[in-house]
Amino acid sequence: MNFLACDLGGTKVLLGIFKEDANEDSPDLIFKKKYISSEWGSFELILEDFLKNECKNITHPSSACFAVAGPLSNNEAKIMNLSWNISGKALQNKFNFKNCELINDFAVQIYGIPYLKKNQYSTIQNGINSDSANNDLHAIVGAGTGLGIARGIISGRKVKVLASEGGHVEYSPKSELEWELKIWLKNYLKVERLSIERIVSGNGLSRIAEWRLSKPDAQKHHLQKYLIKIKNSDAARKELPEKICNLSKEGDQLMIEVERIWLGAYASLLGDVALQELCFGGLWISGGTAPKHFKNFKSDLFMKHFFDKGRLKDILKTIPMKVILDEEFGLFSAACRAKMLLKIK
Repeated sequence: MNFLACDLGGTKVLLGIFKEDANEDSPDLIFKKKYISSEWGSFELILEDFLKNECKNITHPSSACFAVAGPLSNNEAKIMNLSWNISGKALQNKFNFKNCELINDFAVQIYGIPYLKKNQYSTIQNGINSDSANNDLHAIVGAGTGLGIARGIISGRKVKVLASEGGHVEYSPKSELEWELKIWLKNYLKVERLSIERIVSGNGLSRIAEWRLSKPDAQKHHLQKYLIKIKNSDAARKELPEKICNLSKEGDQLMIEVERIWLGAYASLLGDVALQELCFGGLWISGGTAPKHFKNFKSDLFMKHFFDKGRLKDILKTIPMKVILDEEFGLFSAACRAKMLLKIK
C-alpha cells in the first residue's frame, strides 16, 4: 500500500508518495514535489494538483500525515502566514484517505527517530550507558526560522509524542555582554519579554549581528549597507544568516563574535533541555541550521557551554547527542507516521 506525507510551511509545501516495503523499515519514496505556498490559494488546490496531475499513474495513498507549521486542535490547523484553515477530516473525505492526521511540523520528527539510517545523522557524543537510565526518553531541538522543541517516548517501534513550546522560555544571559544584547533587543523589538527563540534561531543570528553592528567600532563594516536593505526586504533578511556564517568562515572578527554568541546560547539551551528531560535515549539537534553548523556543534566552544551546568555537568556526559543531517527530515518523519497510520483500522 502507498501512503502520503507532507511538510507544510508558510513558505513551501513538500509532498511525497511512499510505498510500504516488507524488506524496509524506513519509508520508501516513490515521488515527491515541492510547491511554493504563496502561489496557491489553498492547500486543497495544491494537494489536488499533486494527486490528480503529478501522481495520476501512482496508486492512490491509503493514509496521509500532514506536518503543519501552525496551532492544532481536533485535527484542524491554521497556517498563520497564509490564513489557510486545514481540516484533517475534510481532507480525508475529499481525497478518500482511510486515515488522515495533522501534526505539528516539529513534533512529528519524533516519529522519524526510530527509522533513521546512518547517513541521515551524525553523533556528537555517544553518552555513557547506565542501567538505571530510561533509554526510551528522547528530546529534539531545532533552530530554523523559529525554534522548535519536542519530546518523545520511543520503545522499539512504539512512539509516544509529547509536544512542547520550550522554544518560548525566557532567554537567560550568562555574561555582561549578553545582558547588553538582551536589553538592546527588547528595546529594538519593543517587547517586555525576550524568549530564547529570539536568540537561538536563524532570525536570532541576524538580530545578534544587528546589535553588534550598532556598536561604534562596527560603523564601517561592509554589512552596514545590507542592514538598510533588510529593513525593506524579507528576502534579504532571510539571506543574512548565510552571509554571517560565510563571513565568519572567512575570518571576519565581528561575525566570528556574533556566531560565537549564537552558538553559546544554543549550546546552553541544549544543556538545559537535557537536564529538564533527562533524555537518555538521545538529545537530537534538528532544524534548518543543523547541517550547516555540524562542525561548530562539535567544537570545544559549543561543548563548553553545553556542559556548563555546575554540579550537574556530569549528567550531561551520559546523554547521547546527535545531529540530524537530512534536510528533508520533516517529510521523512511525516512518512514514518503515515506508515504507522496504515495499521489503524
